[in-house]
Order: sequence, then structure tokens, then C-alpha cells
Amino acid sequence: MAQGWGDGLPLIPPTEARVQDFLVAGGRFPDELIAVLPPLRAECTVEKIAVNAVMAGCTGDAMPLLCAAIEAMADPSFDLAGLNATTGSVVPAIIVNGPIRNALDIPYQAGCLGGVAGPAPAIGRAIRLIMRNVAGQLINATSQSVYGTPGRVAGIVFGEWEERSPWAPLAERRGVAGDAVTVYGAMGTANICDVVADSADGFLDIIAKSMAYPGANGFLTSSAFSETLCAINPVWAEVIARSYPDMADVQAYLWDKCALPIDWWRPEYRAPIEALGRIGAEGRVHLTPTPDDVIVMVAGGLGGLHAAMLHSWGTCLTVTRPIR
Repeated sequence: MAQGWGDGLPLIPPTEARVQDFLVAGGRFPDELIAVLPPLRAECTVEKIAVNAVMAGCTGDAMPLLCAAIEAMADPSFDLAGLNATTGSVVPAIIVNGPIRNALDIPYQAGCLGGVAGPAPAIGRAIRLIMRNVAGQLINATSQSVYGTPGRVAGIVFGEWEERSPWAPLAERRGVAGDAVTVYGAMGTANICDVVADSADGFLDIIAKSMAYPGANGFLTSSAFSETLCAINPVWAEVIARSYPDMADVQAYLWDKCALPIDWWRPEYRAPIEALGRIGAEGRVHLTPTPDDVIVMVAGGLGGLHAAMLHSWGTCLTVTRPIR
């Protein structure tokens, strides 16, 4: 903490021996450059990732996942510079696909977004320490986040329950089969609950209409584009897939319902929203530009009743990378 390396929680000293063990586990040269990270435009090497992973309490076998996640976050499409500087509370959510979920014990069933005892919080915290210690994201210095989020300490790390998904895995649908990591700029997590719906349309309606609220970043008059993500529990997913076996149809349904009438906003909002071309012929404003921008995955417990929504900050575009 005195050196400025900490986040307020206890740290494990990154001794030379501990860091060396992580480098061996990662199987890559310590000086290999993984990415250049803004705002400091600092070089993030394998060794720097190992140092922060040790401090966070990770185990060495998480090194390939951490390297892949940092590489994905540094993709220009993800706009890490904007994410690290914004007034918003956005944090990279790390979604894991492939057999490595089980090898690393990444949660994807009950409690997957927080509360499961396991390595996910340490992995998320390692990424957050890298953002602090290497990238240089510091509140009131390089970051103007008004509120922040607990995810900026422990991160958001979870997997997809591929075995219970009626659709292809998220990463595979994005062009990367097997072990993969997807980074998504999340404004936190929120629950969607329903105890009445018993049909595909009923479940999709409540998910979409819950995601379409006026204060979502996707509706900002400064946002030309946005994405949104929802995690559907396996019980709901099974019902939905009977009617919509093609994921593209699920996305199209959600996109159509993820919209609000322009009259929901005060008159002064109309001109800037119209200038962005966001008002459709039917007088509605969609949360995202296209159905492809509605990202859907399967995760969560078998209790049913719930889905989860993770709204996008706006200018981040989701990136998927293989874990090697």
C-alpha cells in the first residue's frame, strides 16, 4: 500500500520465487509483451501480469486466462482508454468458455456473478490491479468515475454453462471455439425476476422490457451505438429454445422489445436522439443499433425465476480471444 500498488485489501508479497512459479505455470517468457495499456500507454509484459496475479491471490494456472483477457482488453475496439477514464462505472466483465472453466473452477452455475468460493474473485482482482499498477487507472487522477462499482475491486469473472445451453457457446458464436475469454464493458449487474411467465415469449418479454430503461447508457444522446448482455438461466433457456432454436431469432426478439417510445423522453431529448438516427419509423428508440448487439448467454442456477442483465457503457465493443 505504501508503494501505491494496493487496492485496500491485503496483498500477497510478490517475491521473486512466487513470481517465478507463476511464470513457469504460464509457459511464456517474462519479457513477452502482451499489450500496451492506456491511459499511461504502459507496456504490460507477462512478468507484470504475474506480479499482480501473485499480489491478488491467484494461482499460477490462471496465467493463460489472464494473458488472454489483457490481450482482448487492449484491442482498439474495446476502447480501454475511454473505459479507464470515463465518469461511468464500467468495468471489463470476463466471460470464460471451454474446458478451462472446469480446470480453473470458474463459476457458471448458482451464484456465478458473485458469492461462490473459488478463484474467480482473485482472477478479477488481478486484472483490476493490472489496470491500477500498469495501465495507471486511478480515481481522481486518470479516472473520473463518479460512483465506481465493487467490480472495480474484485472484477466480474464468470463462465457460460455450455453443458446446459441449447445454443452454441458464446465464444464459438463469436468465432472462437474451445477455451476462450470474452471481455465486455459492463456497467455492473442487475437482476431480472419473473414468477408468472411460462412461455418463451413471456420470458423474453420480461428480459427485454427490463433492459430497456431510459437511464441506460445505450439510450444516451451521446451514444451512436451500444451493446447489451443478458445471462439466461438454464431453465428459462430450455423453454425459450423450444420456440427459438436459432440464437439469431432470440436476439431479434429481444432487440425488438428493447425499445422505448420517443415520447418517454422530455421534448428537449428528441432533437439529439433524432440527429443520431435513433428514432425508428414507428417512433421507438432501440437500446442497441442491431439485433447482433444484443449478446445472450446461458449461466446461473436451476432455481429459475431470474435472469441477469449487464448493460454496456457504450463505446466498448465486445472482444473474444482464444486462451493458449
